[in-house]
Amino acid sequence: MGVRIGNVGIDTNDMEKASAFWQKVTGYQVSSSDDTSTYLEDPNKGGPGISLLLVPEPKKGKNRLHLDLYASDMNGEVKRIKKLGATEVNSFADGNSGWVVLADTDGNQFCVVAE
Repeated sequence: MGVRIGNVGIDTNDMEKASAFWQKVTGYQVSSSDDTSTYLEDPNKGGPGISLLLVPEPKKGKNRLHLDLYASDMNGEVKRIKKLGATEVNSFADGNSGWVVLADTDGNQFCVVAE
């Protein structure tokens, strides 16, 4: 294939809050920012970027796309991310295997998956 995922866009109603949340979750850094968008990038250049896009409408319904974040310590990462403001939506975990569905500060759902 001749393509790769270079960036994932996430809608937000609060740029400052979303930017702080996703930087803390991923360790990514702000590459560029203006009044309507913030671009976060992996400082190691190993993963796709994240574009935070300011939108006027609130999230409604289920995400049609979500991130899967792989972690060697799924339970530890879930606890850490919840302390950053995420809420737990559902759990398909069995010990330190499976995955947990979380929602970010805008209600966008993502999964923390055991590696």
